[in-house]
Amino acid sequence: ISHDLKTPLTSIISYIDLLSKEEGLPAHVNDYVNILDKKAYRLNVLIQDLFDLSKAVSGEMKFEREHIDLGKLIEQTLGDMQEQIQESKLQFRVNIPDDPVIIISDGKKLYRVFLNLIMNTLKYSLTGSRVYIDLVVDDNKAIATIKNIASYEMDFDEEEIMERFVRGDKARTSEGSGLGLAIAQSFTLSCGGDFDIKIDGDLFKVILIFAAKPSYKDKK
Repeated sequence: ISHDLKTPLTSIISYIDLLSKEEGLPAHVNDYVNILDKKAYRLNVLIQDLFDLSKAVSGEMKFEREHIDLGKLIEQTLGDMQEQIQESKLQFRVNIPDDPVIIISDGKKLYRVFLNLIMNTLKYSLTGSRVYIDLVVDDNKAIATIKNIASYEMDFDEEEIMERFVRGDKARTSEGSGLGLAIAQSFTLSCGGDFDIKIDGDLFKVILIFAAKPSYKDKK
């Protein structure tokens, strides 16, 4: 279904683009075109999320295996999101080892995982609170955790929040499909990791676990 939706949406986006280039349109018509453009973009993102999730769950998505420094990947994701992080007014506390934390996984897919998880904290964290991101190696396991305080009452359990299209803050009417965590979980499992969520009062905690390999430094 998500594949069939792509074709008409592509045409809609193309015609919106043509309309935006028309000269002499009344101001209110230009406003309509801008609204259409934003809604079409949001719909395109939603359909792509559906497409990616369905491929991952069905086993049709290709995953490449390579040696990855998980610490560097997390730092890169945070660096790419620095503008959004600063605008959020949240305080990020990041604890990543200086030495490489090597795992075998798909770097591009894991980047998407951490992108979704960090974006989740930006959307749903209590204003002015702290977000903790930690990476440790314990018993040959690389354990990454992301913790934040929710800005709303989490009246759901771990299993419910993982259901597709379930959003944590049910009162929100802004952007968000509820697919972010489902995609993060599916990608993590397909990348060879474990994915878990813990809820304790207002504390929301995501835990990712991968088999850790000896670092290049250790091999020497």
